[in-house]
Amino acid sequence: MKDKWEKTLISRGCTIREALNIIDEGGLRIAIVVDESKKLLGVVTDGDVRRGLLAGTSLNDYVSKVMIAKPVIANTQYSNDELFEMMKAKGIMAIPLVDDGRVVGLKSLHESLQKPQLKNPVFIMAGGFGSRLLPLTDNCPKPMLNVGNKPMLERILLQCINSGFSNFYISTHYMPEVIIDYFGDGSKWGVSIKYVHEDTPLGTGGALGLLPGDISKLPLLMINGDVLTTVNFNKLLDFHNNQSAGASICVREYEYRIPYGVVRGDAGTVISMEEKPTQLFYINAGIYVVNHEVVNQVRLNERIDMPSLLDRSVLKTGKLAMFPIHEYWLDIGHMEDYKRAQLDVLALGLE
Repeated sequence: MKDKWEKTLISRGCTIREALNIIDEGGLRIAIVVDESKKLLGVVTDGDVRRGLLAGTSLNDYVSKVMIAKPVIANTQYSNDELFEMMKAKGIMAIPLVDDGRVVGLKSLHESLQKPQLKNPVFIMAGGFGSRLLPLTDNCPKPMLNVGNKPMLERILLQCINSGFSNFYISTHYMPEVIIDYFGDGSKWGVSIKYVHEDTPLGTGGALGLLPGDISKLPLLMINGDVLTTVNFNKLLDFHNNQSAGASICVREYEYRIPYGVVRGDAGTVISMEEKPTQLFYINAGIYVVNHEVVNQVRLNERIDMPSLLDRSVLKTGKLAMFPIHEYWLDIGHMEDYKRAQLDVLALGLE
């Protein structure tokens, strides 16, 4: 069976009348003109037809007389939000998705406004002590500290909900009652929240072994509970699904400037000298997408950190994908980070 967008495809040999029928019947308010290999030749909307008729064309003329030969296009890497902003800026109702010149999809303005409904589980790690944020964490788990007017854990939850996720698990250890009393079963937000408790800290990956056996087998989105970011989780999940990877790890570019002149040599001879060079690294951003098979490899109450788990379960047996974060990201580990976060939520308009 054809996808809905495929029913909008017509050949250059079609008449304007035939194109108009496609536009009316398809519900997407557009016809896409392609050749035999689905290479994009142009698009036609009812507005194009009306303008053509006013200019003297006939409904029996070829569609090429009214089509837009160089329409606005996008590729499949664009997120819903990006496509929506593009359509709004250009004043159009739909955008063909094109790969190597061939039409592979179509996104309408109506579709971009609809929030996806994702069944993938989300696991938020919220069990840390937050000892570097004392005395703020004397009587409050670090993820429950307010950033602006909301706990940082609620900000993560709301961002995931706005991305279409509804199936949540939260790991707890330090003062779990504060988290559970605040979020409950998630019904306040129209989602499901379940909890797993670490009696002793199990590292950044060990809590995966506490998840229930009936958890969804779809890839799991895993997030540290002290991360503030505007990364697009839908784009991350799409990236992971397209990579055929056992897991995907979000990374952030980190710049380090060596405060000394660096001398490189060989066998007692100087080869080069560089004054205070800057080195670039990718650092772990504390956000992952993990396949169910990897989750299943963590034993009950096993203590393991995520790098060790991914090395054992993915790097040695399959593919570990890397998703660079270019959006805002802050790991709230120290008091300076926490103070900065208060200013950043205002600057980013997240209040």
